[in-house]
Amino acid sequence: MNMIDDAELRALLQRLRRFALWLTRNSATADDLVQSTLERALSRWSGKREGDLRAWLFSILYRQFLDGERKARRHARFLAFFGGREEEVPSTEERVMNQSTLEAFSRLSAEQRALLVLVSVEGLSYKEAAEALDIPIGTVMSRLSRARKALRELAEGEMSNPRLRVLK
Repeated sequence: MNMIDDAELRALLQRLRRFALWLTRNSATADDLVQSTLERALSRWSGKREGDLRAWLFSILYRQFLDGERKARRHARFLAFFGGREEEVPSTEERVMNQSTLEAFSRLSAEQRALLVLVSVEGLSYKEAAEALDIPIGTVMSRLSRARKALRELAEGEMSNPRLRVLK
């Protein structure tokens, strides 16, 4: 069994936090996400197969993010079902409208931001990004192409609003 390299893990902390910030858009939430990622990684280290530590940690972080989003949606449905009112949580459309002055990158979907950050900022290969996000490499290439196109359109002002999914 390989021991976890403390120096390598410490070097990845900034990258993990940056990735978490782009996904969550909130510093405190990003810190919590990185912490839960490290907790999960350390608890599962003995079962880790050989491979790239960086891609494995990004994969865990992304999965933790998706799980948190699902839990938040379930919680919102639960509150709505029992007639409770959420604490002034803006809808997705309201959030996009309120953040329209942010740079174009922040207006991309989480999938698009995740792919662009992993490949363009963190330097993961398409194969490593595919493993981190648990999707086929062809899907990585097509989604990355669409993300780059959307980023260009947003930056050039050709697209007034990114497409939004209606969540019920």
